[in-house]
Amino acid sequence: MLSNIMYVTVYVTDQDRALEFYTGGLGLEKHVDYSGPDGRFLTVGVAGSPVKIILWSHASASGQPVEPGGAPGPLVLESDDLRKDFEVLSRRGVTFAEPEPVDYPFGVRIEAVDPDGNRISLRQQRAGG
Repeated sequence: MLSNIMYVTVYVTDQDRALEFYTGGLGLEKHVDYSGPDGRFLTVGVAGSPVKIILWSHASASGQPVEPGGAPGPLVLESDDLRKDFEVLSRRGVTFAEPEPVDYPFGVRIEAVDPDGNRISLRQQRAGG
């Protein structure tokens, strides 16, 4: 039986620019970076999480942003204190789709936008839920 999610892929046009955004902007850790027969294999992830994000160079699939209210982006990252993290990420130059985090029945949410227009949903679950 399947036992784990290893990777999710985000398509980007410039892997170095994406790496800077996901590490320097969002604060994720770089894990793997090597050249292979199919191209550069580059991953980042949340410290301590087994799931890694592949930043895959694929110009034709990247930069297709989702309009607000549409389907969620390819990533949903969880925060323990989203309003505080929003302030930190804003100071780092991260761009957001909304001016500030929004309250929802499940908790708090805001979407960051990477340099290719991919939306990254940042969420904080409501206490006790």
